[in-house]
Amino acid sequence: MREGIEAAVSIRIQEPVFESQTKTKLGSQNTYPNGPSLRNWINDFVKTNLDNYLHKHPETAEIWLKKIQQSERERKEIAGIKKLANERAKKANLHNKKLRDCRSHLNSKSPERFESTLFITEGDSASGSITISRDVNTQAVFSLKGKPLNCFGLTKKIVYENEEVNLMQNALNIEDGLDELRYNRIVIATDADVDGMHIRLLLLTFFLQFFPELVKNNHVYILQTPLFRVRNKKETIYCYSEQERVAAIEKLGSKPEITRFKGLGEISPDEFKNFIGRKMRLEPVRIEGEGSVQHLLEYYMGKNTPERQEFIIGNLKLEEELEPEIAEA
Repeated sequence: MREGIEAAVSIRIQEPVFESQTKTKLGSQNTYPNGPSLRNWINDFVKTNLDNYLHKHPETAEIWLKKIQQSERERKEIAGIKKLANERAKKANLHNKKLRDCRSHLNSKSPERFESTLFITEGDSASGSITISRDVNTQAVFSLKGKPLNCFGLTKKIVYENEEVNLMQNALNIEDGLDELRYNRIVIATDADVDGMHIRLLLLTFFLQFFPELVKNNHVYILQTPLFRVRNKKETIYCYSEQERVAAIEKLGSKPEITRFKGLGEISPDEFKNFIGRKMRLEPVRIEGEGSVQHLLEYYMGKNTPERQEFIIGNLKLEEELEPEIAEA
């Protein structure tokens, strides 16, 4: 019943008595030796007023009832496979070739715990360069096998039935919430092409569908990697956009060598060190505005509605239309 429900209670107490020096918990009598405990008083108050509210607002009560019933169905669905999936994940962790772990984790006492980062990559070629270049103390790599499942509209049962998704959840250690999250930063590292963008959207859909708190608490990022390398015999410039490429060509002059990176696997480990070190470019994933996340996911990741088709057609740009923009930049 409490799943997904949040409440804020503000209480003022004169001369409070705490149980310890840390002052994280009130004393058992909560400064009222002859009266009920504060916990009991709040429970009774909330029970009475919530009951009154739900009777006065049956539409809210109906929504809440449906949510409770849905949670009950999901719990029953995953009850039979959850234990088996967790056992399988634990065994896989011992010999999991998809996860190359680091030494420091967010849920440890390591002084570097806040630097702990998990890169989620597409394919073994991309993960190879990152694995060789990474800092083994704080940077881990999880390699996906092709495109992950589109989780929109599915119940959490799919998290346990799909081995790859379950292994990723197990690597993050987020099954029971964020209290034991193992990495402070979850970085989606995909190619800057259509397939890479699609994988990025599928991963974001998974997080927003089942673990939106990861995004709300600023744990999810997108790795920005260079699209071009412009160099001459004296200097090398990495460019993250067409505008930067044009500026680099003007700076170096005399027809410099230009390389277009089609995928992360094409970037050598020696070069990759520059992109995942101190100068790493990360774009945080944020939920902005008051729009519903569910509506957003439904529009972009749900069924291909006529409305979405019109949006795509209306925003298409042909190659000939893009050329003047690039030349202008």
